[in-house]
Amino acid sequence: MKKMRPEEVAEIFQREFHSAPEIFSAPGRVNLIGEHTDYNDGYVLPSAIGFYTYAAVSPRTDHKLVLRSTELSGTYKIDLNPWPPKKVGAWCDYVLGVAVEVRPLVAGFEGANLLVHGEVPLGAGLSSSAALEVASALALLSLNGNDLPLKTVARLCQRAENQFVGARVGIMDQFVSCHGEAGYAVLLDCRSLDYELVPIPEMVKFVISNTMVKHELAAGEYNLRREQCEQGVKILSRRFPGIEALRDVSPTQLEEEADNLPPLIYKRCLHVVRENQRVLDAAERFRSGDLAGVGHLMRESHASLRDLYEVSSPELDIMVAVAEGLPGFFGGRMTGGGFGGCTVNLVETGQAESFAAAIAQRYQQKTGISPDIHICSAAHGAGAQIRKAQV
Repeated sequence: MKKMRPEEVAEIFQREFHSAPEIFSAPGRVNLIGEHTDYNDGYVLPSAIGFYTYAAVSPRTDHKLVLRSTELSGTYKIDLNPWPPKKVGAWCDYVLGVAVEVRPLVAGFEGANLLVHGEVPLGAGLSSSAALEVASALALLSLNGNDLPLKTVARLCQRAENQFVGARVGIMDQFVSCHGEAGYAVLLDCRSLDYELVPIPEMVKFVISNTMVKHELAAGEYNLRREQCEQGVKILSRRFPGIEALRDVSPTQLEEEADNLPPLIYKRCLHVVRENQRVLDAAERFRSGDLAGVGHLMRESHASLRDLYEVSSPELDIMVAVAEGLPGFFGGRMTGGGFGGCTVNLVETGQAESFAAAIAQRYQQKTGISPDIHICSAAHGAGAQIRKAQV
């Protein structure tokens, strides 16, 4: 996806809508460790990355919401009467879902022009949808000067994706898009939304390796995994009152009830219970500078996602395997929901360029697919780019 400066987005907006916009941005994210723990009220350790979605906005007075994208096809003119709108089945649904959540908070919402430009690679597990939601929410809220706490913005964007789009995602993606900080990962408790910034040493980069493959079963399997976790909680809570989510289950409790759980449900639960501890351990190792220890935990996480949660893919497994033995490599794993998408690799800064070239060559030799490789650092979160309506 092409990178643009906010001023370039403003120029396009002015040509399209003949008015000057305000512009907001929100980043994608890479999850370093803690996969499929967020919707189980657990812990995650993501970082915002320097790929942004921009949302440019100006008000209308004709009760229409007009949505355009710089790279995706279609102009969508949504009549605000009657309300709420129906799903369209296109990218605009993420914005419409946000509008449904935002409109009650914006007095006199009579319509808007909204243009989005995305840099976050689509379908790669880097949270392009959350970046679009958060940037759009900030843009629409600005129509009457609303300045909601970012935690509130993250929650309303999650509701939009859960209830309007129909994807039962957790809070992680929207939260880190709002709260990311340059140089830090975000250790998030997905139940309380308490969080801590964990420093990422300057001596390492994130090398994100896109397999260029996304299997179609991803969305349905994601919701199925969530249902399987809920089934595990239902069984475990009969024996241990007070368990509301897998976050509440200790390794000892899970082992005690292993024989009472269907084997497949036990595997899903075992991944989540162990993964929560890996997140806490990884945060501590980052704090102490033990990058080899972080890498070991990343490898364990990938093996668990492959064997217990069964959300990896042949391409992801190959991408993880071909990283081994390269200079400067500490560890890596699949990142995102799974069934394709990206891996994230922790690599010494001075070796990042050569690592990226080598892993691309190795992967292409194994699969015949030319991957996209991105070298990233932890980046800042969502915010305003142009508040004055000037180009």
